[in-house]
Amino acid sequence: MEAYATALLYAIPGFTVLMAIEFSYGALTGKQTFRMMDSISSISSGLTNIIKDSLGLLVILISYPFLLKYLAVYKLPTTWYVFLIAFVAKDFASYWDHRMNHMINGFWNRHVIHHSSEEFNLPCALRQPISVIFGFFPLFLLPAAIVGVPYKVIAVIAPIHLFLQFWYHTKHIGKLGFLEYIIVTPSQHRVHHAINPAYIDKNFSAIFCIWDRMFGTFQEEMDDVPPVYGVLTPVRTWNPIRINFQHNWKLLKDAWNTQSWKERFQLWIRPTGYRPDDVKQQYTYDYIDDVYAYEKYDPPATLGFKVVSFLHMVFSVLLLLWMFYAFGKLSSYELLQYGGLIFVGVYGYTAMMDGDRLGPWVETLRAGFGLWLLYSNGQWFGLDSLLPGGSYLVASYFGLTLLAAWYFYATEEAFRQGKKPPLPAQQTNLQPTAEPG
Repeated sequence: MEAYATALLYAIPGFTVLMAIEFSYGALTGKQTFRMMDSISSISSGLTNIIKDSLGLLVILISYPFLLKYLAVYKLPTTWYVFLIAFVAKDFASYWDHRMNHMINGFWNRHVIHHSSEEFNLPCALRQPISVIFGFFPLFLLPAAIVGVPYKVIAVIAPIHLFLQFWYHTKHIGKLGFLEYIIVTPSQHRVHHAINPAYIDKNFSAIFCIWDRMFGTFQEEMDDVPPVYGVLTPVRTWNPIRINFQHNWKLLKDAWNTQSWKERFQLWIRPTGYRPDDVKQQYTYDYIDDVYAYEKYDPPATLGFKVVSFLHMVFSVLLLLWMFYAFGKLSSYELLQYGGLIFVGVYGYTAMMDGDRLGPWVETLRAGFGLWLLYSNGQWFGLDSLLPGGSYLVASYFGLTLLAAWYFYATEEAFRQGKKPPLPAQQTNLQPTAEPG
C-alpha cells in the first residue's frame, strides 16, 4: 500500500495540472464543461476512493497469487514482453469486469458513482467507488495466471492501466482518425457515459477498443445524437458517499417490500434496472424518459458558499497529500484516524452543498475530532518538521470551517428560500446567482 500511496503522491499533482488546463481551455474558448459544485463532488469522490484503496479496506475473496500458485502452467520470466502480456490481460479483464458492473443489478452499485456526474470532464474520471467491499477481480485475470505472469508484474501494471484511463474524459478532443480503431478515445468514452437510447451500455473497453468491436458492444459517436450524461435514475446529490450506496439501498427496499421470496433473491442478479412488478407500481423512483428535457441537478448556492466549498475541497486534498508523504512513518491506527477524518470531512461539506441539515453537525464532529488529534499528538502527524507552525494552520482550518459551516447553513437556507443572505455593506448591490445548468 505504501508504493500505491507514493504513486498517488505524484499522480494527484499531474491530474490537477490536466484539470487546470481543461478548465482554462473551456474558459478561453467559451466551451466550459465545468460546473463548480459538480467538479467539487467529482474530486471529493476521488478523495474517498483513494483513502479506501490506500488503506486496503477491501476483503479479497480470491487473490491473484492464489490463482497463480494453483493454475499456472508456465512460469514466465520478468521481461519486457511479459509486461506487454500483462497489460493486454489486464485490459481484457477490465472489459469483462466493467461490462458485468453495467449489466447485473447487484453489481451496478459498484460503478454507478463513475456515471453519476451530469457533466463530462476530467474531474468526472475521479468518480471512483468506495462501495466495492469484496474483491474478486483476479478471476478475470485467469488467462494471465494460467500462462504464469508474475504477481509483481501485475502489481506494477495495475496503477498504470488505471491512470491511463484519465485523459479521455473530455469533450474538447474530437475523433482521432485511425486511432479510433486501436485505442479508447474521448469520442468513444463520451458514448459510454451517455444515457441516450442509442448509446446506453456501449463501449466498455478501458485502453484497447478491440474488445468492444470483438464482442459486439461498440458504438460510434454520431454527429446528430449529442451525448447526454448522467444515469437514468438521477442521483440528485453532490454527496459521493451517498451516491456510492444509493442503488443498493433501493434494491434493499425492493427486496423488503416485494411479496415474493423468489424475487427478494433474484432481483440482485437480474439485468440492471430490474424491479419486481408488485413494488414497481407502488414505489416509484425518478426516471429520465426524455434525456433532452431533463433538468440537471443544480440547487441554488451563493458565490461565497461555492468558494468556501472549493477551498474546503482543496484543503482536503492537501491533507491527503501530507498523509501520503508521511505514509511510511504512520502506524495503521494513525492512518485510519487520518483517513477517517478526511472521509468525514468530505461527507460534511458535500452534505452542506446539498442543503442537508445534517451537514453542519457532521462538520462539528469532524472539527472536534481534528482538534482532539492535534491536542493528543502535540502536532499534526509530523507536519511541523517540514513546515514550522504547520499545526497551527491545521488548527485554524478546523476552527474556520466550523464557523463557516454554521454561518452558511443559516444564510444558504435563506437564499434557497428566495431570501437575500446578509452581505457586507460594500457588497449590497451584488446579486448572487446559481450557475447555469
